[in-house]
Amino acid sequence: MSGHTALDQTALDQTALVVGGTSGIGLATARRLSKAGARVHIAARGKERLDQLAATDPALTGHQADGGDGVAIATVAQSIGRIDWLIVTLSGSEGPGGIADLDLAMLRRAFDAKFWGHITTIQAALPYLAETGSITLLGAITAQAGMPGTAGIAAINGAVEALVRPLAVELGPIRVNGVSPGFVDTPWWSGLPDDARRAYFSRAAQALPTGRIATADDIAATVVLAATNPNLTGTIIPSDGGARLVSVG
Repeated sequence: MSGHTALDQTALDQTALVVGGTSGIGLATARRLSKAGARVHIAARGKERLDQLAATDPALTGHQADGGDGVAIATVAQSIGRIDWLIVTLSGSEGPGGIADLDLAMLRRAFDAKFWGHITTIQAALPYLAETGSITLLGAITAQAGMPGTAGIAAINGAVEALVRPLAVELGPIRVNGVSPGFVDTPWWSGLPDDARRAYFSRAAQALPTGRIATADDIAATVVLAATNPNLTGTIIPSDGGARLVSVG
C-alpha cells in the first residue's frame, strides 16, 4: 500500500507562496506544504528571521518583502513564476482594547498592516497565479463573535474576510477562501507575560467546547485544506474550537 496521502499527490509539482510565513500559522502552513512535496516560498519583512529559517528549514525559500509593499511582492512573485497557492497570513499585535479608550492611531496602523497588507499582496501577486490556483486569507473569529474588547480587531478581520466571497466570484476559476482562527498559541500573544498568558489560556480552554487552545499546526491544517481542495471557494472556515459559540471572557 502506498504511503502517499491525497495531499502528497496534490502538492507534487505545485508552488506555494506564503506571505507572512516566518512564524506561527504561516510557518506551520509552509512546513506542511513542503513536507507534502510542494515548492514553498516565504515572503516576510524580517531578514533575521528569514536567515534563521534558511538554517532550520532549508527546503523553504525565503524572500525579504513587506506584504504591504506591492512592488516588493510583485518582484518576489515574478521571480517565482507560476504560483499555484497564494496564502496570506499577515497579522500584528495591535488592535485590541475597549472602545472607550481605544487608541485610534494604533488601530489605523493595525488596519494598514493586516487589511491593506492582504489586499496589496493579492493585487501584486495576481498576475502570477495559475488559472487553477487559489488564494487563502487569514482572518480571525473576532470577526464572527461578540467578544468584549475586540471591536477594533473584529473590524480589521471582518474587512479581510469580506474580501473572500466577492473575489471568489470575480477571480474564478481561481479559488478564494478564508480561515478564521480562534485562540491559538502563537507569538501573537508574546506581549503578555508567560504567567498571564498561561492563566488566560487556561480560563479560555475551560470555556471552549473543545477544551483546548489550538496550536499553529491545527490552524495550518485548515489553511492547507482551503488552499488545496479544488471544490472549495468563497468559503470562510472557522477553526476556533467553538469560540464563536460560547462566551469567552
